[in-house]
Amino acid sequence: MATYEAFDQGVEVNGQTVLTIVETAMGRFSEKYQERALQALAAEGITDPDPEEWYPQQTWLNAFETIAEELQPHVLDRLGEQLPEVAEWPNDFDTVAQGLQSIDEAYQQNHRGGEIGYYEFEQIDDQTGEITCYNPYPCPFDRGLIRGVARQYASVDAFVFIEETGNTCRREGDDTCVYTVYW
Repeated sequence: MATYEAFDQGVEVNGQTVLTIVETAMGRFSEKYQERALQALAAEGITDPDPEEWYPQQTWLNAFETIAEELQPHVLDRLGEQLPEVAEWPNDFDTVAQGLQSIDEAYQQNHRGGEIGYYEFEQIDDQTGEITCYNPYPCPFDRGLIRGVARQYASVDAFVFIEETGNTCRREGDDTCVYTVYW
């Protein structure tokens, strides 16, 4: 499955998630980026995103792809990294491993209808884990998301490092990417 292609046309994304990324995360970059994101959504028929509505994931992915193509390459990584800080997120825990496990819970809460994919975390040792990303979002976004979550729960002196270690990659048309996270 290619990046930016919903696994199932029935999948929807929560409007609050769309608004959080466009207004809060994009707004942290610049007003220009935020405006461009709103234009990309409008081109897909979402002219006034409502936090209480659900939107077709494919429509959101189309806008997300436009944003990625038109703005600086690091934007997706930074958007993913900021998401745990700005989005509603389960946070009744205090370890990196628990935080990384929560990525799937947050993803499931903000997507519905059909095959949406998942994030699967497996702890390797005290400060290492592996996370499999099976979703239609771009690799840089997921790397940033994983880094942002790990940093949020790592000790102040920890160095968080993420390495793509799987044999498959969505950039190559595969369904999954696998990352090893060190903290």
